[in-house]
Amino acid sequence: MKVLLGLAGSDESIKTLRRTIERTAAVGDDLTVVVVDKPETKRSQEEMREQAESLLSEAGIETDVETLEGDPGSALVNFTEQGEFDQLVIGGGTVSPMGKIRLGPIAEFVLLNAPTTVKLVR
Repeated sequence: MKVLLGLAGSDESIKTLRRTIERTAAVGDDLTVVVVDKPETKRSQEEMREQAESLLSEAGIETDVETLEGDPGSALVNFTEQGEFDQLVIGGGTVSPMGKIRLGPIAEFVLLNAPTTVKLVR
C-alpha cells in the first residue's frame, strides 16, 4: 500500500510516527513522510523532520522525509492528490468528557477534503 504520513510538531505526531513505523515494518507499506508547518506546536518543522529521520533509520526503513509549506490541511490534501496515495495517516482527535471525539481544524479539514482513505491515529 502507498501510504503518506503527515506530521506536525506535537507529541501526538510522534505517537503517530511510531505506530506507522511499526505497521510499515510489519507489512512493508511504501511510506512517504511529510512534515507540515504548524508554528504553535512543541517542535519546529526541522526538529520534527530530524526526529522522523532518526526513528525511520533506527527501524531500517528507507524513505524521504519532506517538508510542506503553507496551510497544513491544504498542503496535506494537495500532496495526497499529486502522489496518488492509497492512504493518508494523520494524528488527531481528543476525547471529550462525554467520550466523543473532538477534531482539531487540520484533522477536520483533511478528513473532509482528502481524495483518499484517511487513517486517524489517536
